[in-house]
Amino acid sequence: MVLTQKKSQIREFLLKIGEKILRSLESLIGESSQIGNSTFFNSEDFSWVNNVEANWMKIRDEMNLLLNQLDNIPNFQDISTDQLSLTADDRWKTYFFYAYGIKAEKNCQRCPETTRIVEQIPGMKTAFFSILLPHKHIPEHRGPYKGVIRYHLALKVPENKIDCKIRVGQDFRYWEEGKSLIFDDTFSHEVWNDTDEIRVILFLDFIRPLHFPLSLLNQLIIQLISWSPYVQSGKNNFIKWENKLG
Repeated sequence: MVLTQKKSQIREFLLKIGEKILRSLESLIGESSQIGNSTFFNSEDFSWVNNVEANWMKIRDEMNLLLNQLDNIPNFQDISTDQLSLTADDRWKTYFFYAYGIKAEKNCQRCPETTRIVEQIPGMKTAFFSILLPHKHIPEHRGPYKGVIRYHLALKVPENKIDCKIRVGQDFRYWEEGKSLIFDDTFSHEVWNDTDEIRVILFLDFIRPLHFPLSLLNQLIIQLISWSPYVQSGKNNFIKWENKLG
């Protein structure tokens, strides 16, 4: 018991140190960014977006099959226990394909078209279906590392889309089925689904385009993050969950 508590304390200490280091790099990454340092980015700046949007219905078809087993899809905090500060109920569910480059093999086998499409995205590191159930609010938070960019492809959006929205910094956006949102999640952001319907997106993180030599440092940091206890713990959790799905 004492040993377990000690390990937990060490893990928390290392996470805090790691977060401070990553935060200290944000200004440098912003200055070196090839796409600027704004809250949202234009989809036209990323050539691969057209291919993803052209195939969005194939992705949605595979997602719809999974929704038949919604009760067997884990809550976000079941995979990443660090999310407990954001969500502790069963209204934010996630179906992982990749987490910081680590592949969920069985989950990917169940969704071959989605897997094929996301694997073609340059610098893709994390990919999953994010399922937000009715009347779910994700409180204000910010991502841990500016070296990646966040991408959303809307697959299922409530009819009353005005009540289903995201705020990044001071900017609000609304999802539209088959369309993309791209943003920097290190700006404070929050999400609302104040409707009676489910919202589902394909959620990705990909490597931020940076000028040399920071681009090399960025790749090294992302690799180190993938080896961290935070990511490895999540890997073990999604392996357990993917075995529960038929």
